[in-house]
Amino acid sequence: MLSAGKLQELCRERQMDIGQLAERLAGAKLNKKQAVAAVKNWQKGLFKPKPRADDIRRLATALSVEVNDIADWRSSYRFAPMSARKARLVTQLIVGRSVQNAMDLLKFTRKRAATMIDKVLRSAVADADEQQVNVDNLYVSSARVDDAGIRIGTKRWIPKDRGKAHPIRKKACHIHITVAQI
Repeated sequence: MLSAGKLQELCRERQMDIGQLAERLAGAKLNKKQAVAAVKNWQKGLFKPKPRADDIRRLATALSVEVNDIADWRSSYRFAPMSARKARLVTQLIVGRSVQNAMDLLKFTRKRAATMIDKVLRSAVADADEQQVNVDNLYVSSARVDDAGIRIGTKRWIPKDRGKAHPIRKKACHIHITVAQI
């Protein structure tokens, strides 16, 4: 996936504006106007339209860098069966660390969320490894946990005094992890 921060940084370093990048990007699929809109969105982090592998390759050649230098790899676990608050405690531990350091930390963290986050991290590293990236140079660039609401099938009631009933709400969350190359 294309990294918006790296794209902005490389454009600043190379002193290329959006128009120059759009000229290189324009081709069979996108006309000049659509290419300008796409590059603007990609620099902001909005991936509409979603950048294809061919688009990323063209941007890399326009900026005269490798494709892996403007890419990052993401993985997510949707509707993980735990509350977002508990998972955030673990994700805050690994942000900014090298991948190997983060995996070691997750192995010895005594939280239920650690095993789930470790699986998501391993998935992101496997995606990067598939693209022939040196896994030793990867770090966790971002880790985000979003609330997914109440898990389906867990709306129950617990009886209380004087005929009252309190709901049992079991929460779910979405875990998103992004790894990037140093």
